[in-house]
This record gives sequence, C-alpha cells and structure tokens, in this order.
Amino acid sequence: MQRGLFITFEGADGCGKTTQIKLLDEYLRARGKSTLLTREPGAKGLGVKLREILLNYEGPVSPNCESFLFLADRAQHIDCIIKPALEEGKIVLCDRHTDSTVAYQGYGRGLDIKQINMLNNIAVNGIKPDLTIVFDIDIQTSLARVGNEKDRMESAGIDFFNRVRNGYLEIAEKEPERVKIINASDTIDNIHKKVVELVEKL
Repeated sequence: MQRGLFITFEGADGCGKTTQIKLLDEYLRARGKSTLLTREPGAKGLGVKLREILLNYEGPVSPNCESFLFLADRAQHIDCIIKPALEEGKIVLCDRHTDSTVAYQGYGRGLDIKQINMLNNIAVNGIKPDLTIVFDIDIQTSLARVGNEKDRMESAGIDFFNRVRNGYLEIAEKEPERVKIINASDTIDNIHKKVVELVEKL
C-alpha cells in the first residue's frame, strides 16, 4: 500500500489553524479520501494526560522540562498514531508538530534550537511532514481572538509571541519547499481555498 501524506498546521494561538484543519478534513473526506485528524499535544491516551500538565499546571515549569514533555508526547504520537495511519495510506492532518517546539521553546523560550532539532529528530524517528502550513497573523489580533480565558502557554505575553512569530517565519525561510506561509488575516473562505491549492499540489 502507498504511504499516506503527512500535513501539519502551525501558527500562534488564535491564528485560525484549528478551523482550517477541520475544513480541509471535511474537503478531503467529501472527495473520498481517508484521513486522520489529530493534534499535539494530547491526541489521545497518554497524550491527553501530558496535554493537561503542559497547558494547565499551575506551578513553575522549567523551559527544558516543558520541551521534554512536548517531545514525550510527540514520540508517543508518532509511534502509536501517526506512523500506523501513514502505513494504512491515510492523509494525516496534525494540529501542531515539531515546528511548534522550535518556535515556542526555541525562539520563544530561548532554548538551543540545534538541540531542539536534534531531539525532535529522535522523537519523530524519521517521519517528517510532506507539507507544513503556517498561518501568520499579527500578535495583537491573535491574542484578541484567544480572549481572556488563556491557558498557561497562551498567557506568556506579547514579547514571547512576537519571538514565536519570527521563529515561524525563519523556519519557513530555511525550508521553503516544506513550509508555506498563509496570511491568516484573510477571510476563512479565502484561507481555505489557499490551503486546498497547496494540498492539491501534493
């Protein structure tokens, strides 16, 4: 059986990626494609427990600890969910993946990006996205969309999220074949059309 496709959706909180990943899933299913819609952290099982700690733990969390928890979730996700789906020929649509750790913990928290890339490579065990779509939006708009009910990551502040945004843009500049930028300030329908255009090229 032919290997499936692995497509990841990235961007700051409030950029609209979760809406777009659901729209793409509906689009592909309507055309008879077999898909798996998933997310990081916390796809299911052990990941749900890790997500609860990462987003809602009220005590101090060191940047290194935060990174290792994300990486643990990713290793579990790849081995138990994503790899089997790809082997079945499914199109896997993932809300956040390795680039989130680089952007948030590397650029945002200031950890060593080379080390993060090395650890990401261990966690994914050779499986990398065929396409990554980054939904770019100015930070004031993204934070306004999130609203007042913010989880631990969403409460990090404007300077942090500006670093995260710049991180995503740098990642796209370094890997233009894999990573594509979409202006997330556009309408939902227009953004969806751009997403479909990128996916159809695969």
